[in-house]
Amino acid sequence: MNLLQLENVHKRFGDFTAVSDISFSIEKGSIYGLLGPNGAGKTTTLRMIMDIIAPDAGSITFSGNRQVQDFLDQIGYLPEERGLYRKMKVRDVILFIAELKGLYKQQALSEIEQWLEKMQLSEWENKRIDELSKGMAQKIQFITTVIHKPELIILDEPFSGLDPINMTLLKDLMLELREDGSTIIFSTHVMEQVEKLCDHICLIHQGKVLLEGELRAVKRGFGKNSVEIEYIGSLEPIRNSACIQGINDFGQYAEIKLKTPEDYRPFLQELVEKGVDVTRFELMEPTLHEIFVQSVEAHGGVVQDAE
Repeated sequence: MNLLQLENVHKRFGDFTAVSDISFSIEKGSIYGLLGPNGAGKTTTLRMIMDIIAPDAGSITFSGNRQVQDFLDQIGYLPEERGLYRKMKVRDVILFIAELKGLYKQQALSEIEQWLEKMQLSEWENKRIDELSKGMAQKIQFITTVIHKPELIILDEPFSGLDPINMTLLKDLMLELREDGSTIIFSTHVMEQVEKLCDHICLIHQGKVLLEGELRAVKRGFGKNSVEIEYIGSLEPIRNSACIQGINDFGQYAEIKLKTPEDYRPFLQELVEKGVDVTRFELMEPTLHEIFVQSVEAHGGVVQDAE
């Protein structure tokens, strides 16, 4: 069952088209990746879902054919531009926002205690926001996003500014929220994070949808045209192989992009015939970054800042 559906959504700012005829649907209980480089139209799309700005055309509906005004209290939104009341204490600012979202004080206090413990911030509850590090403040804002147990959680670049330990903590919490029934829209330009978290993806470039669907199906559709090999000696005998599109050699280990998925058999035979001592040969699915670059270039575009 779909929780959210966008149909032919369009948004212009003057002569600039930020979003052009975007359509996708998000299943209840999934983690959905809204992907693309900076300036692709991701944040504009999220703001239209939140009714912060209105689309010029198209429709945005929620389960039961509800409009956003009837669903807004079931949304938790972590914007890319962070913002908390810096002079308030941690516990007080979370309580304030929780009450704004409809929680009674005692219920909110119980939730605050649990979330501060999960986020390893219990000892900071009486500190002011401006005494926290950037990463700590970001974790507090995440708490304010989810404390009312929304059906839909929208996270715009949630890992920005976090160290690896807190990135892992946040990742685990996102998976826990999904297991508890929440639906998550995860917007980012860092493709590697999406491959580890998302069930479905929508790939946007210059305001248009390039790819949309179940992540594994999208990757299967591009075939396995890369190999990883471990070897002893040198790869010089095969560097000019007609099968190879590109090679990233680390010395005793290499990532090799083949021109077509069908090239893996003749390439393996060539390795054997030319005496390269291969200890591992593994076909690999393309990464999301590779899929994104290929999709943009197929539409005549150039990727400048996708990571």
